[in-house]
Amino acid sequence: MAGVCACLIAIGSSVAAKAPAPLPATNATALLASSAQPAPNGFALRLLADHNGERGRKGAVPLTWSHQLAQEAQSWADRLAHDDRMYHSDRATRRGAGENLWTGSIGYYNADDMIGGFLAERKYYKPGMFPQVSTTGKWEDVGHYTQVIWPTTQQVGCAVAHNRSHDFLVCRYWPAGNVFDHPIG
Repeated sequence: MAGVCACLIAIGSSVAAKAPAPLPATNATALLASSAQPAPNGFALRLLADHNGERGRKGAVPLTWSHQLAQEAQSWADRLAHDDRMYHSDRATRRGAGENLWTGSIGYYNADDMIGGFLAERKYYKPGMFPQVSTTGKWEDVGHYTQVIWPTTQQVGCAVAHNRSHDFLVCRYWPAGNVFDHPIG
């Protein structure tokens, strides 16, 4: 059975959220050399590279990997796998971080495929003032993509959980993107 990209997105708020405790921020190379932060595995490095490849294409600053966001994403991914359904955590649970979700048939997709589901929304994207950023007229058609390239987002952490039939990917972003009445290019 082919996988399915669940088109659920988190929306930022036009009201400034109280920042959570500082998130450890390092790039992939520094993470590998640091004893203070666990090194991301190859899968996590691929997820980060896919995010930053698209951000580079759009002229956005690269994201750094956050172990804290990845841990929080793992907790939520485990919950989704247990419940065997896709739904967003509430804003309080994720402490204001943005969230992208993806699911597909277990073992069928790699990191590039998963993030590729977010990036595929590029075909409907048009620069502008959020939420008027989709050629379809529905921002939901580009919400994963806009979170990936959101210009003020600085950190990402992702995790995958599995059940008998599905893989569930959760990516968390700080600060959150998809903020109404903010420009994105």
